[in-house]
Amino acid sequence: MSALDYVKGPDAASFIPRYEGDYRLPKEVNDKAVEHYIQALTIRKKAQEMLAIFGAKMPHVTAFTAGGVTEVVTPEKIAQFREYLQEITAFIDNVYIPDVLAVAKVYGDDGFSTGAGCKNLLSCDGLRLTDEDDSDGQKQFFKRGAYKDGKIITVDRKKITEQVKYAWFEDSSTDRYPGEGATVPAPGKSGAYSWLKSPRYDRTPFEVGPLARQWVAGQKDVVGLGDKAFSVLGRHFARALELTQVSRAMSDWLDQLVPGQPTFALYNVPKEGAGMGLHEGPRGALGHWIVIKNYRIENYQAVVPTTWNAGPRDDQGQLEPMEQALMGTMVKDPDNPYELVRIVRSMDPCIAYAVHILDVKGVHKDVKSFII
Repeated sequence: MSALDYVKGPDAASFIPRYEGDYRLPKEVNDKAVEHYIQALTIRKKAQEMLAIFGAKMPHVTAFTAGGVTEVVTPEKIAQFREYLQEITAFIDNVYIPDVLAVAKVYGDDGFSTGAGCKNLLSCDGLRLTDEDDSDGQKQFFKRGAYKDGKIITVDRKKITEQVKYAWFEDSSTDRYPGEGATVPAPGKSGAYSWLKSPRYDRTPFEVGPLARQWVAGQKDVVGLGDKAFSVLGRHFARALELTQVSRAMSDWLDQLVPGQPTFALYNVPKEGAGMGLHEGPRGALGHWIVIKNYRIENYQAVVPTTWNAGPRDDQGQLEPMEQALMGTMVKDPDNPYELVRIVRSMDPCIAYAVHILDVKGVHKDVKSFII
């Protein structure tokens, strides 16, 4: 999504409509990057086909069930998955990484100095590496932890809450732990401006995503950037680095699969109970909370990555990470705010369910099409 912030394509789909940026790449580099953008669309399609081998479909994997997965492991599936993975890994190494470096070389001065955000980072459990007890979340590919006030701190899941003073939800549901949360819409609520809630850890805004995961893990190339990591290009650098890590780890995990072994254990739903799952999705920390009574779901709440980054102000008036990243940005043309778009896209938002269009005076607009 972010490539076209820096690469000028032809005046044809899928390169238009667009915001016109200050395109600076040399022509030969730009033209090659256009080819790579088109190639990336094919690679994305193949990545989804690859994940559907064990996930049944992609997007929105359907093979997960309580107790495991429904897809069985066969030698044919392993071989097919490996073939896809090798092609995708080659694209990451030989196309994606060089393109990120080419953009950084040209746009580095401002790309590493804009869009800082809140400088608080949160990473939850992601890709467990052992069956051993892991109560502190350190035996994960993506380690659990948070970065605040210059220090890495442990995460207490009970300190996660959602606030709704500036969201279109009833105030009675604010500042609750999601396991005890409620979602009661209040359209037209005075002062509100978003359908997203405001997730908080210890009543503090935290950015989530690749930058958070790499920083919390102490990845030397990211941490070595210092304050430059908290920026538009810092996020892109962390995302690119993470792809190289995950693609190689996937090859190792594939070697561990044993055809014919059970892929799930039978699980009986309790008559009553409560559960929670925290994980790292590509965009960042993801949490689901469920309450069951009389074998039925009584309450279900989810805190998803983009709400951490893109929600509205909280009850104390604190801005979200994306709002903070946008503050103070110089915009040459309000009708063509490419400077703002670059910052937003560096956080890779998924907001199809919460898009609001406003003019420069804050008035809501009804439009038939828009550019995210």
